[in-house]
Amino acid sequence: MTDLRFEVAQKIVGLRRVFAHHPAFLRLEEQFRLLLERRRAELAADISLEARGIAVIGASGSGKTSAVARLLSHTPGLVIHDDGSARADVVSFQVPSPATLKFVGQTALEATGYPMFARRTEMVIWAMVRQHLFARRTLFLHLDEAQDLLRHQTPSALQSVVRTLKSLMQAKDWPVGLILSGTPELKDLLNHDPQLARRFYPIEFPKLFATADATRVMETISAYASRVNLSVSSNLNDDFSARLIHASDGEFGLLIEIVISAAEEALLARKDHLDHLHFIMAFRRRSGCIDALNPFIAVDFLRIDARTLLAKEISR
Repeated sequence: MTDLRFEVAQKIVGLRRVFAHHPAFLRLEEQFRLLLERRRAELAADISLEARGIAVIGASGSGKTSAVARLLSHTPGLVIHDDGSARADVVSFQVPSPATLKFVGQTALEATGYPMFARRTEMVIWAMVRQHLFARRTLFLHLDEAQDLLRHQTPSALQSVVRTLKSLMQAKDWPVGLILSGTPELKDLLNHDPQLARRFYPIEFPKLFATADATRVMETISAYASRVNLSVSSNLNDDFSARLIHASDGEFGLLIEIVISAAEEALLARKDHLDHLHFIMAFRRRSGCIDALNPFIAVDFLRIDARTLLAKEISR
């Protein structure tokens, strides 16, 4: 059994490395490459124009963070931050908590490869960030969980955040494009200032709906199952697609996680096919809920809050 578990674990690790392309990612990829080539053309012409940004917006579990990671790691010719290289086309970091402008600046500075040990003022820190972005010839700065820039800020602190973001894109000597990824709260940050909003191209990762996405969901299941030599049972039909979409709260990233977990259940059971039962088992293991609140079992599954752990009764 130990050998089986290790063998299955190896297959699941491989499955987690698979990236499922979807419409939102394709829009993100197209917009990023347009901005990237525009910036490269400006550098070749020795001109410096105001940079633009991309706002990648989606709920938790939508797959936006994985999409940005895939984009940055698979764009041809893109040099990502590496301590062995002086150049870094893109520098990426997660917005820290608490997201004070000073703490965010320190984190950004560390992400460029220059950790700060001495105490500095907020203004000096951000001047150093701009200096090091210029030194590394950074074209884009990616801030993940960017909605945290908005949370718990006083009006004056929020205005300072907005000014700082704009100043990065407007710097005369070296403007830097921004990629902000975050939950729908991020829209409130961008819309706080019309001048900031107009500098961004929004890419939204929308929820899945059974009426529109059932076919794509089944194609995704088949694609992942085939990677580990599993066939797909005939009981995975349109009704099942609706249940899976609800179980993942309509979020593509969560849906992929459930599909992979179901494949793991099938492999551990030494099956050669992916069945409805494996999704029941996967959700049970994942949530700890009673069977009456398992979307793959319950008749009235749409009333279930699929994100609740250890659910014992329906939320009202």
